[in-house]
Amino acid sequence: MTTTSTTGSTGATGTYAPRPGAAPLGRMIAAQAVLETKMLLRNGEQLLLTVIIPTLLLVLFSSVDIIDTGAGEAVDFLTPGVLALAVMSTAFTGQAIATGFERRYGVLKRLAASPLPRWALMTAKTASVLVTEVLQIVLLTVIAFALGWSPHGNPAAVLLLLVLGTAAFSGLGLLMAGTLKAEATLAAANLVFLLLLVGGGVIVPLDRFPDAAQSVLGLLPISALSDGLRDVLQHGAAMPWGDLGILAVWAAAGLAAAGKFFRWE
Repeated sequence: MTTTSTTGSTGATGTYAPRPGAAPLGRMIAAQAVLETKMLLRNGEQLLLTVIIPTLLLVLFSSVDIIDTGAGEAVDFLTPGVLALAVMSTAFTGQAIATGFERRYGVLKRLAASPLPRWALMTAKTASVLVTEVLQIVLLTVIAFALGWSPHGNPAAVLLLLVLGTAAFSGLGLLMAGTLKAEATLAAANLVFLLLLVGGGVIVPLDRFPDAAQSVLGLLPISALSDGLRDVLQHGAAMPWGDLGILAVWAAAGLAAAGKFFRWE
């Protein structure tokens, strides 16, 4: 006996429209990335971390002589550090907090059971982080130019620093979110954000710290990113290999640890 298709079929026997099954992988990743970006930008706490705090720091410390940033205009010193802070706030702090609570409420567990592979979910989250960072960098760059910023250097070096910085902070953020409880992640991520803001060379030059502290602080990813961006954008360096090497080590270690120890529930 021949079975005909139900309402909505194309007319051919056993053929249904829309076609059942999962969407193409690329379309699933894009849809998830759009959703992740919308959720991130709608979250008030994330908006505070990713946009408002970096903007206020840039405007305040560029306009008011609070900290001695050395020779030259304050905005030329501060802008690279604030760009590094923006990367950290999105790739590390914001992603850790959001992913931690998604894990607590079972969102990750349910998404892991969907047709979207786990690696594709992480790819979508990474794409969301990159989109948000582009918006941050555009906004902060416009504000910096309005304040009199005069950048120099190789754009390719800046892009490489930002990519490696994003990879380093993403790995650390996912490691924290995938191993700690959500409340612990919230507290730890905000604490680390504040500590690195003060001691990572963002607004306070590392040479203001004791020599022993400088050698340790200089190995932090935020210090490598802010110093590398400053070397290129303020001093016109071609390629800050030392800072790139530090970021590459943090990126490899963080992503490897996140892949090994991340728990989905």
